[in-house]
Amino acid sequence: MRNAVWKWGAGTVAILLAIVIFLVPFTFIIFTAGKTQAESGALQFSLPTEWALWDNIVTVLQNRDFLLVRAFINSTVITVVSVAVMVVLAAMVGYVLQRRKSRWNPIVNGFVLAGLIIPPAVVPTIWVMQGIGIFKTIPGLIAVFIAFGLSFCILLFRAFVATIPRELDEAAIIDGAGPVKLFFGVIFPLLKPVIITVIVVQAVFVFNEFTYPLYFLPGEENATVQLTTFNYIAQAVSSYNLLFADVLLITIPPLIMYIIFQRQIVAGMTSGAVKG
Repeated sequence: MRNAVWKWGAGTVAILLAIVIFLVPFTFIIFTAGKTQAESGALQFSLPTEWALWDNIVTVLQNRDFLLVRAFINSTVITVVSVAVMVVLAAMVGYVLQRRKSRWNPIVNGFVLAGLIIPPAVVPTIWVMQGIGIFKTIPGLIAVFIAFGLSFCILLFRAFVATIPRELDEAAIIDGAGPVKLFFGVIFPLLKPVIITVIVVQAVFVFNEFTYPLYFLPGEENATVQLTTFNYIAQAVSSYNLLFADVLLITIPPLIMYIIFQRQIVAGMTSGAVKG
């Protein structure tokens, strides 16, 4: 009886904390985005005296010759390409590391762990990008996202591959499947839970990332959605109503992804926890 009461109380506290941490800030964003510029300057948690949410959204979309629309296109291209490459490369590397044991495995594992531990170095990365001619380009930023996100994805795929019986590999080889057909025809479809996890987690990270585009992709023509917030912050006057309307628009796509795929994310993150 005590255990049931304790679990019920702990669950209630967790729900209340989730409401405070997530719903309260989101409500503040909606309230501020719906105010006029003069009223939003107070930054108070209160309902707007006059709702101007739709007008603010239209203004944000039309501002600076539809900059936000171009930024959404840039962010979508960067996110889709980066995540697609990460999924394929990480799945292949994770499969090889788990299935084939060789003297190179400790070295590769060391590089994978180093990618998680060592923080990104901005200046050397820019120097390398300038040397190969990809600085201030969308392909260059895509390469940066892939390089910095690959280690985490490899660990997830490697843990999940460990749960797949080796007998499937052997049966496919006996049937005449080559390495490529074995991986993409047999193994890759079985990785669906962790693939969904990687897609959602990395897509939200890439789409919401602020510092990488700021450092590695400067220039208004290459703006991403997070950099559009600069348009409404100034030293003298700040349009907080437009700023929060912009934040509201760029928050909706990742939020929808998390709501739809939250169960798959948990399943993919915990799939390799028992057998490693």
